Amino acid sequence: MACSSCEAAINGQPMPPPWRNLQVISSVLSGLLLASGFFGSMLGLSTFLQTSLYLLAVVTGGRYFIREGIETLLKEKQIGIEILMAVAAVTAGLLGQWAEAAMLVFLYSISEAAEGYTEERSRNAIRALMDLAPKTARVLRDNQERVIPVEELQIDDVFIVRPGEAVATDGEIIAGHSSLNQAPVTGESVPVEKNIGDRVFAATLNGEGALSVRVTKTAANNTIARIIRLVKEAQSSKGKSQRFIERFGRRYSPAVLVAGVLLAVLPPLLFGQQWQEWLTRATVFIVAAAPCALVISIPITLVAAIGTAARNGILIKGGVYLENLAKVRVIALDKTGTLTQGKPQVTKIISLRGLTETQLLVIATALELHSQHPLAKAIINDAEDKNIHVAPADDFQSLTGAGAKGRVYNEMVYIGKPDLFAGMGFDLSSIQTQIKELQQAGNTVILLGSEQQLQGLIAVMDPLRPDVQETIRQLRQSGIEKILMLSGDNKLAAQTIAAQAGIDEVFAELSPEDKKRKVEELEREYGRVAMVGDGINDAPALAAAHVGIAMGAAGTDVALETADVALMADDLSRLPYLIHFSHRNWHIIQQNLILSGLVIGSLVIGAVAGVFSLPVAVLAHEMSEFIVIASGLRMLRS
Repeated sequence: MACSSCEAAINGQPMPPPWRNLQVISSVLSGLLLASGFFGSMLGLSTFLQTSLYLLAVVTGGRYFIREGIETLLKEKQIGIEILMAVAAVTAGLLGQWAEAAMLVFLYSISEAAEGYTEERSRNAIRALMDLAPKTARVLRDNQERVIPVEELQIDDVFIVRPGEAVATDGEIIAGHSSLNQAPVTGESVPVEKNIGDRVFAATLNGEGALSVRVTKTAANNTIARIIRLVKEAQSSKGKSQRFIERFGRRYSPAVLVAGVLLAVLPPLLFGQQWQEWLTRATVFIVAAAPCALVISIPITLVAAIGTAARNGILIKGGVYLENLAKVRVIALDKTGTLTQGKPQVTKIISLRGLTETQLLVIATALELHSQHPLAKAIINDAEDKNIHVAPADDFQSLTGAGAKGRVYNEMVYIGKPDLFAGMGFDLSSIQTQIKELQQAGNTVILLGSEQQLQGLIAVMDPLRPDVQETIRQLRQSGIEKILMLSGDNKLAAQTIAAQAGIDEVFAELSPEDKKRKVEELEREYGRVAMVGDGINDAPALAAAHVGIAMGAAGTDVALETADVALMADDLSRLPYLIHFSHRNWHIIQQNLILSGLVIGSLVIGAVAGVFSLPVAVLAHEMSEFIVIASGLRMLRS
């Protein structure tokens, strides 16, 4: 049911400019021939010449869409909108209404071209991001600067970014410091300070400092290239409502054609009505009932919305997720790195067996050097701040959801939750009061010990994000009825964070698999549920949710691939915007569908009753299509 002029855009192929597009040229020529025939009648041109001009207008303007309709009919065995318009034009011509036939063909061909270019404009909105990345890079090779195409950059090459220049590709700063405008990737409006060791992204704009950057991603696989590739795929995917409209259209168009034939022949055959009159009404009916605006109303809106979201630092993988988001009433939030800053700090180290704090930190760091968990980073960072450097533990083994073990100084030691040690048979009653007090203050308590004895206790706290309470308030204003927190942390610490944030309900001490099961339970209870996390430790839960939303995805390859929606910036305040954005998209789609339905219904009734002439039906039909296109494009400004 897609319009023929949209095919290039839908397949991701750039359309030629209007003055080189044969379809546009044909439409313009058709319009000129139509105008010549119209003014010719006013100037006394013979009927034969007028009819010839109108016939040429029909042939010229209908060349592409009639051919498309015939190919669809022969190859796919489907009667599309193009066939309806062709039948209406031919019937009008056979009835001697060549001017009306020419007007129908001209307006329909113009509307098809407009659809194609509107689709292309929406897609170009995201393609323009690629233009922000420089085409060349100033690379250091053999201690000399060389300017090379960005496509030739290789992993571990070092390139220079001068003040005011855009970053050539993703990399890590090895010299210099500056502030970078990351808006093209993350949507952040405020420049971000960058120092040695920080990651930078292609197309971000350097501020006042010069930087030396080591390449970590080639131009073909950097973050901006992957965003554009994923957005193109998303724009080509279809939401549930669009798939329904297309299935409906495949049955609707043949039904319109059959109804038109019956309308033309039954009144004359059964009731002795005039053939000319009912053939005209049937022609008007076919034009009136053609679902052009209905079919284009959803894809044009979704394409514009997905492109606009990407420009604002939100990657939506497809129309179905945008539609689902608008219907979500329950949101589950991961704690660490989502509600909290994701920058935990060691707040207390308590020795239980005569070891010094430094000795405990050495053992803990040796184990945590193998781990990617945020709490592990807190211990490693604390050791670095205290200038403690150790070798990683031997025979390391992760104990999923509980902790880890490894050999340090030839002794097998364990680190993890109190439950890990309780399960090993240790009596924790003597330190239970200390653990509870620390947890009530919002700390996560980590125990350290060998197979024979407990050695120490480390308290780690991840501060709440400063904007969490306002974000939760805005989520409620946007129609979210219940906000939950899922955490692998202990119940007391999780409840403390939840109370500070204003969360409705807490589920704590969950492993990644437990989070997945909990999301499935929530969906059985509440229906559509959105899960928000970092896209790594909670990837199973994100996959289980109707909509999985990953935060800070610009720096995480896994999050870009696993999430349905990715907030490129590590900014929770973008979540209410996303929910509001999805509601706006859904409202515009509904408005377009209602408008299309009302126009079709009104025109059909008028056509059957003989109230509307063919020119009136054609004008109203095509005007409704242009209005729907303009309405869908409102998402470009959201």
